[in-house]
Amino acid sequence: MEEKILRTADGGSLALYTYGDPHAPGERRILVVGGAFLTAMIYRPFAAALGARLGDDWTVDVYDRRGRGNSSEQPDDYSMDTEIDDVKLALEYTGAKNLFGHSLGGAVVLNAVRSFLDPQEPWDAPIPTRLAVYDPAINLDASIDMAWFNAFSDDVAAGRNSRALARMQRGMNFSPTLSKVPQPILAALLAGTSRTKAGKLARTLLPSGVGELRAALEGSVPAQNFSILPKNTHFMAGAKSAAYFRSTARTLHEVVKGSTFAETPKGIHGSVPADFKDLLDEIGDYFSGNKPEK
Repeated sequence: MEEKILRTADGGSLALYTYGDPHAPGERRILVVGGAFLTAMIYRPFAAALGARLGDDWTVDVYDRRGRGNSSEQPDDYSMDTEIDDVKLALEYTGAKNLFGHSLGGAVVLNAVRSFLDPQEPWDAPIPTRLAVYDPAINLDASIDMAWFNAFSDDVAAGRNSRALARMQRGMNFSPTLSKVPQPILAALLAGTSRTKAGKLARTLLPSGVGELRAALEGSVPAQNFSILPKNTHFMAGAKSAAYFRSTARTLHEVVKGSTFAETPKGIHGSVPADFKDLLDEIGDYFSGNKPEK
């Protein structure tokens, strides 16, 4: 693995991690954009395994989005535009022609490519050849009820971390079982995870999580806005992921003519980056061009 620090136009920085030959051509490079509350290091096993699945002549790049890992904090004017500019920087530096996004990272890459193709302000660089997302987190046509968000933000600001996590768990319906647990009881249960490695990380990333959830989910976006995406875009969802992840991926597939869709039978939202074995062939075949387009 090789680490590089990229300087952003607004004075910030991105920590970029490369798995494979740092000089690989763009056609054999995949830029991975991670989800909310996750650092690039958590994607390390996934990136290494995907690179190995594709072959020694492929390279996988992952960067820490703002507010996590070794990247700088979110700027005061942070928005989805910040994320799009960061994707541009990472693509320009690596030359990658392939983009993969997970969860909120899926929202970032889809919005980024949509902006690249905007006839009003087109990007003056090559558009990624292949684009795939798994469980993209986008509030299509007000499909996600964000009534819980302001209270979540207030809890984070006040340091009520377990209560904030409970609000998010129930609001986002990550687990059909846990989402039915009364909020005070769920907060008490989550408080017990505060000493675990994952629990400590989640709490550390809560402040930046407020910003990224606001940027990606607080505003509803018409699904038709994404019809401009390339016809070979590949949408994926886990059969055991929350229902709205699956419906979002299916809806996007329906509006992007010529796109493909796959639902992984054993897939959960955390299959990327934690339990990816059942997904490697699906992802690898798509980026290598071995998966037939529909």
